[in-house]
Amino acid sequence: MLSILTMEQRRREPEWTRRYLAGCVVSVLLWTLASAQLRYSISEEVKEGTVVGHIAKDLGLDKNTLKDRKYRIVSSGADPLFRVNQNDGILYVSRKIDREEVCAQSNTCLINVKTVLENPLEVHYVGVEVLDINDHYPTFTEKETTLEISESVLPGARIQLKASRDPDSGPFSVQQYKISDSDHFRLEVKDKGDDGKIPILVVKKSLDRETAASHSLVLTALDGGKPPKSGNMKIIVNVLDINDNAPVFTKDVYSVTLDENAPVGTTVIQVNATDLDEGPNGDVIYSFTNSINPRLLKLFDINQSTGEIIVKGLIDYEEKDKYEIEIRASDKGLAPLATEKSVIVKIVDVNDNSPEIEVTSFSSSIPEDARPGTTVALISVNDLDSGLNGKVICSIGEDVPFDLSPSLQDKMYSLVTKSHLDREKQSQYDLTINAKDSGHPPLSSQKTISVVVSDVNDNSPEFSLSPYTFYVTEANEPGASVFSVKAFDRDENENAHISYHILRDRSEDNKLTSFLNVNADNGDIMALRSFDFETLKTFQFHVVASDSGTPSLSSNVTVNVFILDQNDNAPVILYPVSSNGSAEGVEEIPRNVNAGHLVTKVRAYDADIGYNGWLLFSLQEVTDHSLFGLDRYTGQIRTLRSFTETDEAQHKLLILVKDNGNVSLSATATVIVKLVEPKEAFAASDVKSSSKADEDNNVTFYLMITLGSVSALFLISIIVLIAMQCSKSTDYTSKYLQETNYDGTLCHSIQYRSGDKRYMLVGPRMSIGSTIVPGSHANTLVLPDRRRTSEEVRLFSG
Repeated sequence: MLSILTMEQRRREPEWTRRYLAGCVVSVLLWTLASAQLRYSISEEVKEGTVVGHIAKDLGLDKNTLKDRKYRIVSSGADPLFRVNQNDGILYVSRKIDREEVCAQSNTCLINVKTVLENPLEVHYVGVEVLDINDHYPTFTEKETTLEISESVLPGARIQLKASRDPDSGPFSVQQYKISDSDHFRLEVKDKGDDGKIPILVVKKSLDRETAASHSLVLTALDGGKPPKSGNMKIIVNVLDINDNAPVFTKDVYSVTLDENAPVGTTVIQVNATDLDEGPNGDVIYSFTNSINPRLLKLFDINQSTGEIIVKGLIDYEEKDKYEIEIRASDKGLAPLATEKSVIVKIVDVNDNSPEIEVTSFSSSIPEDARPGTTVALISVNDLDSGLNGKVICSIGEDVPFDLSPSLQDKMYSLVTKSHLDREKQSQYDLTINAKDSGHPPLSSQKTISVVVSDVNDNSPEFSLSPYTFYVTEANEPGASVFSVKAFDRDENENAHISYHILRDRSEDNKLTSFLNVNADNGDIMALRSFDFETLKTFQFHVVASDSGTPSLSSNVTVNVFILDQNDNAPVILYPVSSNGSAEGVEEIPRNVNAGHLVTKVRAYDADIGYNGWLLFSLQEVTDHSLFGLDRYTGQIRTLRSFTETDEAQHKLLILVKDNGNVSLSATATVIVKLVEPKEAFAASDVKSSSKADEDNNVTFYLMITLGSVSALFLISIIVLIAMQCSKSTDYTSKYLQETNYDGTLCHSIQYRSGDKRYMLVGPRMSIGSTIVPGSHANTLVLPDRRRTSEEVRLFSG
């Protein structure tokens, strides 16, 4: 189209306009097309230098472009079929082309020629179709053939002749045969399809050797050309003396079965033909007919003397299950007579093919809540054998929750679930499918597929402990994590992602939850305020763990918290106490008292328990160390010797009272001891005894109330601890044995057992407000257990 348009423009416009437009067209082609496809056609056998086509003109290229850009043909052959002229861009034939040599007998002979332009590189493909011409004559393998026919042959006898061959294809191949005029013979043509046409010589009139000993015929083969080309073969028919009996096969029908894969040399069948003539006219030889399929010649052979058909190649039932072999029995007469017969060979299938398993519509993942009978995959089996050899039975292991269900369609199975799945028990199944045929011996094959069980949110979170028991030291830092709970979920992914929250309600028992917070991601629990053992000993709350499945599942756990005492209370001096509230008192004693006389007793109280509440007394300052002594446990001040005249009349004693905490807290009391004469002492004691009696009675009353309250709290704590430990484990027992570890008046201890650990609590006996809480850091000792000495008891604190 571009060439025609350009020619029309040249005729209509001036020369410069034509050149401008041609340049534009070429530029557009160069920028828009990486290659142009042209197609020409020429006939074969054209002379060298024949013009094939004007490539430059058809591509719109000018002559200067061809030279400047080195337009040429790219060919890998040493002797190319075509060449292009860089001066005019015309494609020429470089040598004589024989279509039958280049393309054999293909219906279409297309030669692709690749041409290139440089700077920039352009590739143009040119297709040249070589058209067939009738340039070959039909030929026979022999220029002359001789036939020997007995004079006794009957009219209608048929003699197959060798066919002609023509290298041309299609309509130019051999289309018909003709024979020269003859009174005794005529020609028939048998069409064998792809094998071509076979000429058959037919006797139409009885032969007489005495009249004509031979007949000369010319067989002509013509192709479909216009005009047709032909080839001739001379046929000499020699009429032999009477051999009027042709061989006759002993059976009308020959049929035999042969196992596939029969070894080479195996006898298939032995045919037998007889001839009533004598001598050479009665000797029979066997052969395949001329029209036999060449493929059969690769599989079978025949013994010319015995008529045995033997195996020559590989016999495969799956390729073909029946063969028809045409054989000829001819005598050795001067004019041999022949008889043709077909032998039917039926191939018997042998079990030589294993079953083939194919998995279709495979779902590699199945949810664990799939109902029994859910289809996982479709299994098809195939066996190239036939009969029982091709009958396949499929099976699968019995120890898996899957089964093979036969389909309505033959050799099809459905892989289905036969029971409920549980991903938490097994998340993947490697299923081996066995296919076995019914041959002898049977052949089998296997195929393994993997089925993944996908998770369904069917498991609630589970806490690692239930209930949780934690011990928190009082005066913890507000906002810091004091303990942690942990839950796990046997599901996976989002179904196992756990979040935590504290169960809150408006009940009186649950009001402390407002001072607690839990990290939703890791279960760390934080206290928003400090705990005070003296006001709160224990409390309980509930934590809920929820997964992220749909719908979400949750569980809760009870958390028991025990507050542990810390040494945060300094000792309080109960006596002596002055009227202004300071710890200062005056004691008057007779000067004539003996050594060991009780001057007074310093009384003190600590709100803590255990070692934190165990008080010790010591003299910090004293006027004369030889006069007074202080019992460090009872606080009693006694004289160490008798007074003398030289001793001063007044002595000041500074007593330090401190507890036994890790960081001790203390208080001081001042006692002024005045020495008086015996008469003054008695008078002062009478006045003082009345007021002091009332004071002592009040102090004693308060001490009794405090001691009773602390003892009750202690007993309640011990009972709660025993109940929790018993409910936690059947192996848990709590046994309390009170024994005195110290002979002092302010020291006592309690031993108890929790599980396989033994504990000892040590604390003051008489300190007011003392309360022993199991689990305290300060006053709890872990005793070695005779059964398991390697374990340790770990108490959690904030």
